[in-house]
Amino acid sequence: MFRDNQNSLRAIILTGLFAAIIYIGIWVLRIPIPAMVGRPFIHFGNTLTLVAILFLGYRNGILAGIIGLGGFDILNGYAATSWLIMLEVVLVASVVTGVYKLMGYQDNSKNIIIIAIIAGITKIFSSYGTSIVEALMVGTNIKTALVASFMSLPATVINSISTAIFAPLLYFAIRKIFVQSTQRR
Repeated sequence: MFRDNQNSLRAIILTGLFAAIIYIGIWVLRIPIPAMVGRPFIHFGNTLTLVAILFLGYRNGILAGIIGLGGFDILNGYAATSWLIMLEVVLVASVVTGVYKLMGYQDNSKNIIIIAIIAGITKIFSSYGTSIVEALMVGTNIKTALVASFMSLPATVINSISTAIFAPLLYFAIRKIFVQSTQRR
């Protein structure tokens, strides 16, 4: 909705608001999952980041995701690997924006659901890569890192499924509220 006017005061304020909502979405609902690599947990940060990307566009969506997800990691004991999460935000945003552009930025239900599924799948692969890098950072050999990272994917798969389900619902709810609020003027 703000792809063309990403430097407007409204877009900047919404970027900061989405960043705060992403942070809070992780902080409030965080369910740890045992894993061989890292300390993964179930949360709504990825879902909210996807909604930010769809709503704010590529640049401001990335900024909101990096500030929200990266900020959470930096402030909550994940600082050493926060840069990997920030790279994942850029990767997911790039894939999602590319697909959305191919769809002509048509935000009908079918397209948004497809985009949410693609975002979830992209997140699974990027998290697998991130886990491999994390394992290598602590001195694990490559073979062990590959296996341990694969065994650490359950939280990511659950987060990806929740993204595919909840991102379209949240996007259309926020879009409806935004459209109604701008029509009242």
